[in-house]
Amino acid sequence: MAQPLNPHNGVHSLNKLSFCYNSFSSTTAKSKLLQKAKSCFHRRYDTLSRCQHCAQSISPGVLNVEDHVKRTPEFEEYVLDGVKSNTFPHVQTLRRFPREELVSKVVLVRFDSSVLLGEELDLSSQSVSSALFTIRYLHEVGARVILLSNWNRKNNSEILSVESVADILSVALQYKVLSVQSISCKKPVDMDIFKKADIIILENLMNFKEEVANCPKFSKLLSSGVDILVNDSFSQSHKILASTVGVAQFCYASLAGFHFEESLCQLKKVAKLDKKPYYAIIGGGNLHNKATALRCLASCCDGLVFVGMMAFQIMHALGLPVTSDLVEKEAYKAALDLIQFAHEKNISILYPKDFWCMNDHLPKQLEIFPAQSIVDGWVPVDLGPQAVEEMKSLIMKCKKILWIGPVKYKFSGQHTSGASKLATMLSKLGQNDCDITIVGNIACNPITKESSSGFNVVESASVVWEFLKGRKLHGVLTLDRGYPFEVDWNAAYCDPTQPLVVDIGSGNGLFLLGMARKRKDLNFLGLEINAKLVRRCLDSVHLSGKNNGYFIATNATSTFRSIVSSYPGKLILVSIQCPNPDFNRPEHRWRMLQRSLVEAVADVLEYEGKVFLQSDIEEVAIRMKEQFLKYGKGKLALVQDHSKTKYNQVAWLEENPFGVLSDWEQHVIDRGAPMYRLMLSKSSSVQ
Repeated sequence: MAQPLNPHNGVHSLNKLSFCYNSFSSTTAKSKLLQKAKSCFHRRYDTLSRCQHCAQSISPGVLNVEDHVKRTPEFEEYVLDGVKSNTFPHVQTLRRFPREELVSKVVLVRFDSSVLLGEELDLSSQSVSSALFTIRYLHEVGARVILLSNWNRKNNSEILSVESVADILSVALQYKVLSVQSISCKKPVDMDIFKKADIIILENLMNFKEEVANCPKFSKLLSSGVDILVNDSFSQSHKILASTVGVAQFCYASLAGFHFEESLCQLKKVAKLDKKPYYAIIGGGNLHNKATALRCLASCCDGLVFVGMMAFQIMHALGLPVTSDLVEKEAYKAALDLIQFAHEKNISILYPKDFWCMNDHLPKQLEIFPAQSIVDGWVPVDLGPQAVEEMKSLIMKCKKILWIGPVKYKFSGQHTSGASKLATMLSKLGQNDCDITIVGNIACNPITKESSSGFNVVESASVVWEFLKGRKLHGVLTLDRGYPFEVDWNAAYCDPTQPLVVDIGSGNGLFLLGMARKRKDLNFLGLEINAKLVRRCLDSVHLSGKNNGYFIATNATSTFRSIVSSYPGKLILVSIQCPNPDFNRPEHRWRMLQRSLVEAVADVLEYEGKVFLQSDIEEVAIRMKEQFLKYGKGKLALVQDHSKTKYNQVAWLEENPFGVLSDWEQHVIDRGAPMYRLMLSKSSSVQ
């Protein structure tokens, strides 16, 4: 059940709203976007107040996100052209992150300027709604929100100042957003600024070359004083930026915002081969650079329909006459290879058979020419009637359609209507159980004018092209991982309210299975990356009839928080025993114990709960102790025990305090070697 959000962040008074309006006249009178936001705020606020995914209205200060949070997309692996894609790891999302861990935290939100600072801030847009929802939700649960983004000039107009952007967002969010000159001063944000504002925004990242260089020093500066990164800029997810990739290493949690998560879910649908026939409508140009992506589409679609400049490259490769100014350099071989590949896969390729054309000397006159017989002096500006009809007869049979790229030619302008005709076709198809995905802002515009519902929309075409090329989406891969499924604790344990003990890296499970036999009043959970060992452990649990032991195959380093935080009972003990060291890496680092895991344990562990660490390698044990004391957020302290043995002047527990040994511990003891053990305890009094 969702908990009510903090009442101290309740409905803001008219005085706060008056701040938003009073600041218009002096600072941003020239901004069309700001003037539009001001004039349409009252008219559109009701639309914003209703979440796109909730049946209930969201009142300011009383956000009801229960239904929104329940919508947890499933991220899966897909095989495209025989290659498994890891573009969709199950990431940790703001939707699933424990709310109590956001209270009083400093959260850096990397927002998408193409969404929130577009030419028209359409508050009824699903993307805008989700992006604003991320910021409002964080503020309402009690986080201190810092906004960060980059933005360029629009239509040769002046670049918006950060003060202007703050005013725009103040109106859209209904909170006082204040700009802070922190980055240029190379100093951390003064947190006292939150006494004057609800939310703060930093300078335009476009002014800093360190952003695109992913400069470590710059990343550290951006993350100074920040606890959590929320990446909501999906359009930048294919780039390696300081604000999306670099800062992640300095924050104890990196999450996907609501807009980012939903955009990633829409991208996933592009690769999902759940319906046939599946056709891709491809606009735009630059076929040479997109050849790999087109081959990927040819491997999973039943047909490719070219409606943009790439159509002429296909025609040229087929030997049809095409004027030289329509031919892209270096595209011939790529187009020829694509045609050959499609032929081998029995994939149909369709290109326009005619075009509307215009002549510079007759600017008001349009003529129809067959694709291979365009008269000199005439240039194509739009799809011809035969091309539209042929396309209509083909796609009306489809059950799945991807439209990526604009219906646009070199001289297209106000005379074009092919895109709107295509949008009308797809609008009708969408009403007949056809799964339609629209990619790219230019392609999205005509379809949203026809209908705003029934379509999957991915506004950033560049991200989709990179995904189709098989490239890594760095903004996705740097987010924390989440466990891909909700654990049914009632099926795992007879009584899921009993206190829980978690063994990280449980191996063959001898320690946990022994503990489960010894303590019936506790539940035991093993997290192990080796799936074969987990299956054996689960078989042992089943054969023994134990109802207080369970094992999950996962990388606990990244999924511990998302798994254990959902457990209905209290976590009283976490053990890490004999992790495999990697002496080939500096400072004896190893894969399992990392900062994110330590911080998650410190957060989820019940007060007075314990952390048991041991290793047969002293350097590993020392480093584990140092990591927990360093990254335990001041919540963990060593348990003082007089029955300790000193090795090299360091005090260690002489005996295993549980009386149940792991198999490796027993092996070490049998050969007479020492074990290096220690216990930590979580206390509210520890600072």
